[in-house]
Amino acid sequence: MPDRLTARQRAHLRSLAHDQDPLIHIGKEGLTDAVREAIAEAFNTRELVTIRVLDNAPNDVRPVAEAVADALDAVQVVDTIGHTALLYRPHPDEPEIALPEAGGE
Repeated sequence: MPDRLTARQRAHLRSLAHDQDPLIHIGKEGLTDAVREAIAEAFNTRELVTIRVLDNAPNDVRPVAEAVADALDAVQVVDTIGHTALLYRPHPDEPEIALPEAGGE
């Protein structure tokens, strides 16, 4: 897996997650160990995870998304918009999502 996603790959992942509702909600407690574990569990069954940072959360969406990406192996931030972040981690053995080639940007 590349270290960074290209614009084309990010656009492809955003299109796949367009109708996906946020799976994880982060509230006033912020990014706790329990939330990190829930996100890690979500990546056991899917490759794209959408998280929503509620208004009463102590941090904005971008720092929360980056903290999750730093805390979990091979997780990349695809996009943040509003209070929502899209995270991607390919399945280590059998990835379901085929990313477009990195060339041709």
